[in-house]
Order: sequence, then C-alpha cells, then structure tokens
Amino acid sequence: MIARQLITESIIPLKPSDTGAFAISQMEEFRCSHMPIVDGTEFIGLISEAEIVAMQEPELEIGQYKLSLLLAYISENQHIYDVITLVSSLHLTLLPVVNEKNQYLGVIGLSTLVEHLGNMAALHNPGGIIVLEINDKDYSLIEIANIVESNDAKVLSLYITSFPDSTKLEITIKINRIDLGPILQTFFRFNYLVKASWSKEDAYSDDLRNRFDALMNYLNI
Repeated sequence: MIARQLITESIIPLKPSDTGAFAISQMEEFRCSHMPIVDGTEFIGLISEAEIVAMQEPELEIGQYKLSLLLAYISENQHIYDVITLVSSLHLTLLPVVNEKNQYLGVIGLSTLVEHLGNMAALHNPGGIIVLEINDKDYSLIEIANIVESNDAKVLSLYITSFPDSTKLEITIKINRIDLGPILQTFFRFNYLVKASWSKEDAYSDDLRNRFDALMNYLNI
C-alpha cells in the first residue's frame, strides 16, 4: 500500500490567509496538533499547535507571521512503512502527501493509518496467535512458514519486536487456525521457544489488539 491510497479526504488544509484562531479550531475539529498550509496547490509546510499558541495575535493571518514551518511530507508513491517511519520519527499527528512537483494532494491522518495497519495485521481474521523468542541470527521466515504450512495452516500476519542491547527477537504470528496444538508441537520439535499462544476467540482477539495498541505506542503515533 502506498501513500496516495491512505489520503484522508475530510481534512482541509490551511491557507496563508487563515488566522491562527481558525487554525486552532480546525485542529480541535480534526483532533490533531498539526495542520498543512497550502498556497494554491503548493505545499508550504506544517504548522504545529504549539507555534500557533505562541502567537501574540491569533486573529492575524498565518501568512503575516514569521513561522518555523516543518517541511515534513511524503511522496505519493512511497510505501506505508515509509509513512510509519516518518510519522514516528517526527511525532506527527498527520502527514501531507505531495506529487513530484511538490503539489499538495492531501494528508494521511492517524486514524486512517492505524485502520490500514490493523487490516495488514489481520486483526479481524479468525485464527490463533503464537509468540516465539529466538536469537536474531537464527531467524528464518522460510522455516517458520514451512512449520506452519506443514500443519495445513497459513501465516496471516507476522511482526518482529527487537529489544535494545539484546540479540533476542520476539516473533508474533497470526495463523488461520484456532487449533494450534499440532503447530506448537512442531515448533517444540524444532527447538523453538514458544513464549505464549492464544487460540480462543475471546482471548486471542483482545490480546492481539492490545499488542497492536502497544506497537502504536512504541511507534509514538
């Protein structure tokens, strides 16, 4: 999935002629702390809530202020992972999307981003979860997938959590089967450390959502 497919249509950018007070009202309406400023079709930059609050005369037009606008944006053809990286590293609440001519196309809101990430993680698909702990040098996606598929199951999603100052990885796998017994036995036979597993609908669904929320917090978005 690429950036232009994630654009939120409801968020309307600010113009240089808009006032600081209007910008604050828009941030409150859209529940964000950044807003893009666009002059015609040209993306000018992102203004933050903190910068507007610092204005001595919020009724003046934004264009009359000497602002330190954040030139944060993403090209329309970049991948969703690039979107996550930029939003996380800059602690943004939305991210403008531009074309190759720096023309503004729209913004990606956090709610849209989280929704698409949830779909990528197969949150709504029935199945079970297995969490493995392995050394990073031993990680093999092919072997893990082969173990799952050898038991007539499929990997719906998989994500890796690494830890600072550690060679350990935590592999969380969503599988399209609730009966995990045969798969777990195969992992044990291959000397994998299974940290946890969930197979009941009420238990695994809540836990995966909790882990997904934790991932979002880790990304600081």
